This record gives sequence, structure tokens and C-alpha cells, in this order.
Amino acid sequence: MIEFGDFYRQIAVGPLSHWLETLPAQIASWQKDARHGQLKQWLNAVEYMPTIVPEHLDLLHSVTTEASPGLSDGQLLGITTHLRALMPWRKGPYHLYGIHIDTEWRSDWKWDRVIPHISPLKGRTILDVGCGSGYHMWRMIGAGAHLAVGIDPTQLFLYQFEAVRKLLGGDQRAHLLPLGIEQLPELKAFDTVFSMGVLYHRRSPLDHLYQLKNQLVSEGELVLETIVIPGDEHQVLVPGDRYAQMRNVYFIPSAKALVNWLEKCGFVDIRIVDSCTTTIEEQRRTDWMTSESLAEFLDPQDHNKTIEGYPAPIRAVIVAKKP
Repeated sequence: MIEFGDFYRQIAVGPLSHWLETLPAQIASWQKDARHGQLKQWLNAVEYMPTIVPEHLDLLHSVTTEASPGLSDGQLLGITTHLRALMPWRKGPYHLYGIHIDTEWRSDWKWDRVIPHISPLKGRTILDVGCGSGYHMWRMIGAGAHLAVGIDPTQLFLYQFEAVRKLLGGDQRAHLLPLGIEQLPELKAFDTVFSMGVLYHRRSPLDHLYQLKNQLVSEGELVLETIVIPGDEHQVLVPGDRYAQMRNVYFIPSAKALVNWLEKCGFVDIRIVDSCTTTIEEQRRTDWMTSESLAEFLDPQDHNKTIEGYPAPIRAVIVAKKP
């Protein structure tokens, strides 16, 4: 099993210390109940992944490692085999010692849209809600964050994150916890909270916004990225059984309606800083994610619509502050 003792020791002193009143018991419960059918395969992939301290590490412009001298063909084959045992890879890409993990999402494109509009991350303690494999956390560290904590209950993502961590030399500046936001107490300890690609999966979106607010320090910043629809401040889509083939999509507001929601939850200085249509170049099938992707989820005759006939995904970035 993945161990979390290093993280517990790291937060034992400081604004996150009171989290230790509940967190270890939650993690112990997760370790007891985590019984995915591929768990042994994932554990082996992480256990046998070598810890390598890179000669060159770039987390500012990408997630890229290089070794000097380069790794042998046998080492690269072993690493590639372990990484492929952790497929599908959805968020990335990663460039690890010449191995290119071409993930379903070009998460670097999203990061490039977000980073110019937010407060500088240097020295900040950050929470990334729904962090996936942790790609954006490494970019946060590259931007100077003091500590990046990601939460995501999907078991596979934890093992992907820990495999990448070993290839980054065991870096302890980022940690992934297999929890959902609803399991967090009101920590009020993070300078920046990211929620990217989560809101439309929540049955109660305003509760989600309150949960995010409760993790921020006073004057802390929320970075919210989510699917929106065209329309005025009154427009909200409540899709039927599926949206773009996703089952668990509940509410998709317009960007202006989302601003109203944030105001209702007490956020201030709310700004819509980016909005763009998701393309089949940004989300697609690859050798590292071989099942259906966005191209199969859109109307083949009209990419402005999902296969169900709803407006195709537009993703907006909204930045707000807690008073």
C-alpha cells in the first residue's frame, strides 16, 4: 500500500496540523477498502518503478526529466512497461527520460490558459480538487508553490502520481490523497484552491463552492475551471441521462450564471478570465488512452453539439477571492 507518513510529518507543524485529527483515520479506512481488481498490478508498477534523481528537471514549462548519462534501453523498457501497466493516462503530458506519455488531455494547454490570470503561486500552499494523476500539481510546484496537495478518490490516479513522483526523484513538495472534497474538514488553510473539471460532476454545485471556500484562508484565491453553456445569467443546462457520453453530469451553467452562484456563496472579486471550446485536438484518443474520447462524444455532423444534441463543451476559467 501507498504510505502517507511523510505527508503527515510535513503538515504536523503549521496551518494544516489540525487536519491530522481526522486524516489518518480516513486514509486507514481507504487502505482497508481499496480493492480494485487491478490494484495488485498498480501496486507492482509503483513498487518496481525505480527512484531516479533527474539531472535536469523542468516543471515550469512542462513535466520533463532528463538523465546524464541517458538511461539504458533495458531501463527505459522497464519504466515504460510499468507506466503502461497504469493506463489509461488522462491528464498530462509527461516527458520522462525520453518516454513521452501522450495523455488523453493536453492539460498543458489548460495550464497555459489559467496561469496568466491567477495570483503568483510562489510560496503558496495549494489544494487541487479532482487532481487526476497530479499533472497540474507538478506545474504548480514549477511555478514556485511551497506545497501542493491534491485530492482525488479515483484509485488509479494515486498510483500514477506515485509512479511519476519516483521518476522525479521522490519529490515531496506535492502529495495526492485519495479523498473527495466532501471528506475534508473546514481547513481554512490554503492560499489557492483549484477546482478544474469537477463542478459539473457535483449533485449540489453550490455546496461544492462552499466546500472550496471553506478550505481557503481569508483573502485566498479560488481558481474554478468548468464546462459552461452559452447564455445569460439565468441559463443553466440540466442534461438527461448523459452529456457527451458522461453519466454523472448534473448542472452546467452559463459563465454569467456561475458568477451569480459564486456571489451567492460569498466570493468577491469574481472574474471570468478565459472561455474556449474544447477541441478534439485537446482531448483525444492516444496510445496511452485507447478508449473513446471527445471525437466520439460529439455529433459527427456538427461538432458544435454533443452526440445527445446539447451544446458542445465550452470550458471557462473563473477566478474569485474569499473575503
